[in-house]
Amino acid sequence: MKMMRKKIKLGDLLVSAGAITEDELMEALSKQKELGMKLGQTLVQLDYISQDILNATLQQQLGIEFISLAGVKIEDQVLGLVPENLIEKYRAIPIEFDEMNPNVLRVAMSDPMDIIAIDDLSIATNYQIEPLLCNDEDVTMIIGKYFGDREAMEAAEQYRSELQAEGLTIAEEAEVNEDVENSPIVKLVKGILENAVRQRTSDIHIEPMETQVRVRYRIDGALQVVQRLDIGMMPGISARLKIMGGMDIAEKRKPQDGRITIMVDRKEFDVRVSVLPTCYGEKIVMRMTSKEGLTKPKSELGFTPDEMAKFDGILSNPHGIILVTGPTGSGKSTTLYTALSELNTEDVNIITVEDPVEANIDGINQVMVNVKAEMTFAAALRSILRQDPDIIMIGEIRDGETCDIAVKAAITGHLVVSTLHTNSAASTITRLIDMGQEPYTVADALVGVIAQRLVRRLCTCKVARLAEDYECDILGIPGEECTIYEPSGNEACGVCGGAGYRGRIGVYEILPITHEISNIIAGNGTADQIEKQAISEGMKTLRMAAAELVISGVTSIAEMKKIAYEAEDSM
Repeated sequence: MKMMRKKIKLGDLLVSAGAITEDELMEALSKQKELGMKLGQTLVQLDYISQDILNATLQQQLGIEFISLAGVKIEDQVLGLVPENLIEKYRAIPIEFDEMNPNVLRVAMSDPMDIIAIDDLSIATNYQIEPLLCNDEDVTMIIGKYFGDREAMEAAEQYRSELQAEGLTIAEEAEVNEDVENSPIVKLVKGILENAVRQRTSDIHIEPMETQVRVRYRIDGALQVVQRLDIGMMPGISARLKIMGGMDIAEKRKPQDGRITIMVDRKEFDVRVSVLPTCYGEKIVMRMTSKEGLTKPKSELGFTPDEMAKFDGILSNPHGIILVTGPTGSGKSTTLYTALSELNTEDVNIITVEDPVEANIDGINQVMVNVKAEMTFAAALRSILRQDPDIIMIGEIRDGETCDIAVKAAITGHLVVSTLHTNSAASTITRLIDMGQEPYTVADALVGVIAQRLVRRLCTCKVARLAEDYECDILGIPGEECTIYEPSGNEACGVCGGAGYRGRIGVYEILPITHEISNIIAGNGTADQIEKQAISEGMKTLRMAAAELVISGVTSIAEMKKIAYEAEDSM
């Protein structure tokens, strides 16, 4: 603690430790204000230093303890010691009192070298402050977890009180205040969106019911109720989101679609909004995506070493079609963008056709489908082929015309990557034939298929048990003894909060088109014949890959049953 009283500049410390160069420090200092970040975050953003190395350097040089907030449960009375405005201003979370000295409050900070913050926190709490180092993302997660819902509910209550005082109806107030950024309804909607981001939400459902509005977040693939509001709030929420999404505020009888771009914690998120009239009002569903979320490194997709080798092998083809298949929400876009990022070098021309463009990638030419302007997938593809492309990405092959152009492009020397909605890798091949392609053409054009799903990862609070006989049959190990894990449902768990799961992992069925499989396709073989040959060549089906995750304790057998259709049939 005494060490922290002497003012030390982070940049000088990192340079002296050899973690960054003087030139990198100067560049980061000039970019700091532009990015609106602290110096450490700026250095990480510019890729001059990784977060792990930054943390390790601070720990080693200053003797500061690092703490991960993912599994920390904070008592309300401790969290209440620091005003919320100071928590957000200084990115500091009070954790606990020191066991040896009750006058010392341990505070997790993204910048534990901020002496002014430490002094202000000490004055506000009347305790001596022991700073701990933590990741800024962890601070964001705690703020969302402990303060997000409360802010939204306070805004909702303020909104209702003001309406009663002014004698306005919800609809009248929404139209009067549609441009007033500080109105309670604006704060309420902002709170719902920001809290969703901080809780890793993929979709927000705002649903009018008979007497209330239910707000649900889809987290790790499962919907969770996060708020229940008065039914009188719904018209105001709907009006605000229509304004933000560029929709018609007066139209309440027809479905509408819109798009919103928001900044949360200095990160940009794209929100696709769908409004659907129901018997109790307009239901609103919002799909949340971010550029960072879609462009992951290969190592974070969840491939096994064998799957990674097959993935790299498929991507190394100079021309042909690579297809990523699976239902909505199975992570196809993430795999597709990861593949594009892998292929994105300065010596190739990559062009995409998407509906809509989900994330902008530097160095890639991206075209958005616009049906009203007659810019369909097929029309865009014809134009793209005159743009000297090396690699073409098609957001989705939806019809025979698009499929035909894609196949011809692949045969004439282009690499085409796209998605398709099918249940397995083998059935993808027969789907192309059903869309009007000749079997020999598909055999010539296709170089690989990746079928995928997402399953939830079990939390560290999981509990072990012996698998039942029928479960061993499902796992493909009949007659063997096997330990499997399932969620504990422990609501006291600071990591999952009782959900039993935290995060998701991909399950893959990767099918490279070998000479033998190509011959089966050209001979108009069935999906079963293709799959049988692929398995003999080492392919793992979705069921087999999911079973391995269950046996290794990564996920539960209940999650496996959701994605492995064969498992359902065998029960």
